[in-house]
Order: sequence, then C-alpha cells, then structure tokens
Amino acid sequence: MSSSPDFLRGVRSSPTRRTVLAAGLAAAVAPSARARPARTLTVAAFPLVDQIVKDAIPSWARRHPDVAINVVMRQYDDHHTAMTTALSTGVYLPDVMALESSYVGKFSMGGGLSDLLQPRYDIGRYRDRYVAYAYDQATNRRGQVVAAPTDIGPGTMLYRKDLLERAGLAEADLQPSWDAYVDAGLKIKRATGANLIGNVKTLKDLMIRSGLKKGQGIYFDSDSNVLVDTPRFHRAFEIALRVRRNHLDGRLDTWSNEWAEAFRRGQTATELGGSWMVGQMANWVAPTTAGLWRAAQLPEGTWVSYGGTYYAIPRDSDPENKALAWELIEMMTLDPARQLAALKTQDAFPALLAAQDDPFIEQPQAFLGGERARVIWREAARHITATAVHKQSNFAEDAVNAELDDVLDDGKDIRQALADVARLLELRAKR
Repeated sequence: MSSSPDFLRGVRSSPTRRTVLAAGLAAAVAPSARARPARTLTVAAFPLVDQIVKDAIPSWARRHPDVAINVVMRQYDDHHTAMTTALSTGVYLPDVMALESSYVGKFSMGGGLSDLLQPRYDIGRYRDRYVAYAYDQATNRRGQVVAAPTDIGPGTMLYRKDLLERAGLAEADLQPSWDAYVDAGLKIKRATGANLIGNVKTLKDLMIRSGLKKGQGIYFDSDSNVLVDTPRFHRAFEIALRVRRNHLDGRLDTWSNEWAEAFRRGQTATELGGSWMVGQMANWVAPTTAGLWRAAQLPEGTWVSYGGTYYAIPRDSDPENKALAWELIEMMTLDPARQLAALKTQDAFPALLAAQDDPFIEQPQAFLGGERARVIWREAARHITATAVHKQSNFAEDAVNAELDDVLDDGKDIRQALADVARLLELRAKR
C-alpha cells in the first residue's frame, strides 16, 4: 500500500503469547500448562500493513502454534527510516520487513536484502502468479529479486460525477488526452467554480511516468544518463503551467486538512492517484461524498503504478528464522484468501493474479455509486510496466519539483528550467 497520512502515528507491538492464545489453539490445555511459544518472528510494518499481518496471525498459528508473530508498527516515514538504519548497521533487523515500492527500488541497489531467487526461497517458480510489473519492480540490475509483492496501486482517475454533469460533461470528455482533461477542467471551473485538481504536481508526477518502456527510469537511464531535458518532461511542465495559469488547481498540499476539506466541499472535481485512494476517501478524507465519485482509467491511455507493498527478508537477519520468514511471506503473497482479506479490510489491491480473478473483484463499490471499479484497476495493472529506480532518484524528484515551482510561481522559462536541472543531475548522476 502507498504512503499513509500523518495521523497514523506511534509504535505498536502485538503481544506474542496472548496473540497465539487468542487463536484458540491451546483451548483444551489448562492455563498452568500453557507454554510460551518456542520462537518468535518479528515483522516490521507501517500503518494498515501491520493490521493485515495481524489479521493473518490465527491462520499462521494453526500452522505453527509454537511460533509467535510480533508485529512492530511505525508511522510510514519512521518505519522506512528505521529500516534504512537497520540495513546499514545490521542492528535491530526484523525477520520480515514491509516496504513501500519506491523503497524496494532504493534498497535493491545495496546488499542488505536477501535474494529471493536463492534455492531456499526460489521465488522464481511463482513469477507467473504475480502481476508482471510488480515482480519485475523488485528485480535489481544484478538479476536478484529482493522482495515479494503483496499489494499494488494501479493508477486511476477519480472524478465527481455531479460536478461533471453540471458542466455538461461526461467521463469520456476527460480521457482522450491530457489537453482534453484540462479543457474539461476549464468548463468545470466556469460551471461550478470547482478546481480540476488539488495540486498540479500530482498531474506532473503521472505524466513524467507515462510512456516508459519496461525497465526504463524516470530521471536516469541504465547508464546514469539524465532524462529530464526531454519531450516527456517538457510536455508535463507545459500542461502543469496551463493548469496553473487558468487557476485550475487548488495549490493544496496533498494530505493536508485543506486538501481534504476541498473534497468534502465539492471544490475539487478530480483526483489522480492509486486505486487505494478510494479507501482513503471513503474512510477519512471525504466520507460524506459517498456515491458522488466515479473511477476511470487515466487520461491519454496512461498506465502507471502508484505505490504498492512488498515483503523482504534482511540478508543479515537471524538465519534460524529465515525459512519461517519465507513461509510467512508465501502465505501473505500467494494465498488468495489472505490477499482478498487484505482487499476487503484495507483496500489493498492484490498483486496475486488468482486473487484478481476472484468474483469479489466484480462487486459494486458503494462509495463509487455502485461502480465496479476494481475491474478497471485490474485492467490497468496488466498494462503497467516496471520502472527502474536510480540511486539519485529522490534527489532528482526534489530538484525537478523545485524547478517546476520556479516555472509556476516565478515565470521561469520551461526550457531553461529543465536545462538547469539536467546540468545539476549530471553532476550527481554517478556519485
């Protein structure tokens, strides 16, 4: 699953002995005779993923009543910072770590994660069971597979059906191209006063990821050549500037209270993101708008991934627990029942193809007015290709955003902005 909002904070650790007893496995044993589990597996996770693992504990306990699961949860940023530190120092390593997809790419370039192609794991035999791009995304340049995908975030466009109707528009008016999307935004603004999107950077982020070939990077190619002074980035900046000049974005920070309030008040007509956004909208962002939203494929036939979750095994974790760690990962990623449970309870769209083919995928979604949107997301997932991650990708993203701000706020020429950021990235590319 993708990044969770900041209100999900703190560290929680599930009680190991109590969890196992709660599964009912020792019901026939007198309390004084109950033994503490002989072994504990520690799973490090971030919000919502931690609950998915906890929900699986009863199933795990039926397999291994002598092996407890200890789930350690940290807020999203804190979790990944802790995992970065643990991998670099070899201290406080969990047996299994959950990682958001962008961190899988980052960590895959080091040597801190186990190669799951090793005979003891042999994830390669399951390759055809996962969504192709999700499996490929965890494959590094050395051909190692460093994590197993559990959920994905197919890109989607959410739109307010009522606002479009007031503007005399339909879904098809948004989709032919990014220019058509902006044209529709102009009509929506005139008819309703609503903005097309909360933050124009969201649009830019999708556009620079569109049209990539399998394994191609966003900012750098495989030889660390810089890719930002290219037609792909020029067009993304041009469309973003057109949106800003026509006052079609709310200039709102994503996940801020103001951003959420704009959805609740009908001041934002569309949102571009991952399929998981529907669950966020329904549960806390704008639950009072249920039934007003619909989902569609992104404009211009754009197929992109927007987050996702993986499970990995640290290379230097307890060697005696590695076989059990892998068995837990197999259960979480290859059992259709577990994958569907995560979808039903946490809106975690499954990376397992068998789960995607379950009839539940075709069930209507109340928040989307009864639309069968998961079918749309399933189609998107099978078009997406993996994107290569460069060690300087995070720096490149910040640098590109800084230049976009100069273009949008200070009138800097787009050609100059992209030439400037290209020169900067060339100095950083091979560090």
